[in-house]
Amino acid sequence: MIAAPALELAAVTKAYDGKIAVDGISHKFAPSAYACLLGPSGCGKSSTLRMIAGHETVTRGDILLGTSNITDLPPAARGTAMMFQSYALFPHLKVIDNVAFSLKMRGTSKSDRHARARELLDLVDMESFADRLPNQLSGGQQQRVALARALITEPTVLLLDEPLSALDQFLRLKMRVELKRLQRELDILFIHVTHSQDEAMALADEIIVMNEGRIEQAAPPRTVFNTPASEFVARFIGDHNVIANENGKIAIRSDRIRVLQTADADALSTRVTGIVRDVSFLGTSVVLTVATPGEGEVAVTLSDAQFFEQPLDVGQSVELGWVDSDAHKLAA
Repeated sequence: MIAAPALELAAVTKAYDGKIAVDGISHKFAPSAYACLLGPSGCGKSSTLRMIAGHETVTRGDILLGTSNITDLPPAARGTAMMFQSYALFPHLKVIDNVAFSLKMRGTSKSDRHARARELLDLVDMESFADRLPNQLSGGQQQRVALARALITEPTVLLLDEPLSALDQFLRLKMRVELKRLQRELDILFIHVTHSQDEAMALADEIIVMNEGRIEQAAPPRTVFNTPASEFVARFIGDHNVIANENGKIAIRSDRIRVLQTADADALSTRVTGIVRDVSFLGTSVVLTVATPGEGEVAVTLSDAQFFEQPLDVGQSVELGWVDSDAHKLAA
């Protein structure tokens, strides 16, 4: 079996009318991985994806797939396929013809392209909908059809631009499982753009956090969450407090900060006092926002059992603490 090729970005830059959107980024994606480009709106993640797909020109730098430089190749010649956020299904074509459309453009016979389309529709559990029109499908069903259409060209790399953003919460969670299953079964590289930290954590083998056109950190989800490389990553990933001390800034997870009335104070290295400003019940957990004189607002996550054993009210004074080994020093 031929090993899947790696995809590499080599000092890739994208400028629009002189304004830099992607700023000389370099990264090598492992073959057969699920990678997420994560960041806020305007960070350059979608522009990066579109350059890989060939839908945006590269201002400077190169995109390599295995030993081939695909920087200037048209989209159809790259070995990549893109699933758009809008799904972009042809409204006048039946599901099976939407899926088979690229094979029709290649001159594949109707019987052959329909046979292959049915295989892909079966893969995404949509074979029974082959003769429907897109407007007869739900949003989740349209997404599955769009996914089958992207996969029919047998790409080496599948590119997904915010594919779950149009779905409700229930369908998003369901489709996360389906996307991860498909990636494992197909054994190809998925590159998925999202602004959702939870989505990236749930799906990715590797998260590439972007900010202002640059890569802030690229690492497995657990590494990004437990040891953010910068203040931006710590704040964007969420569930972290960024606190200044005499040696710079540290990040500490909100679930590692303890309320002293529910913990052994002698075991804690650092203690601060503060006033509870907000109490947010999140089902399995409760998040306290505590205003402190030296550290600003500090978030504390408690299990619902911990909190309701000794509830706290807004305006109440509390003492917080943490073990210094739970604090992660951030790069300057």
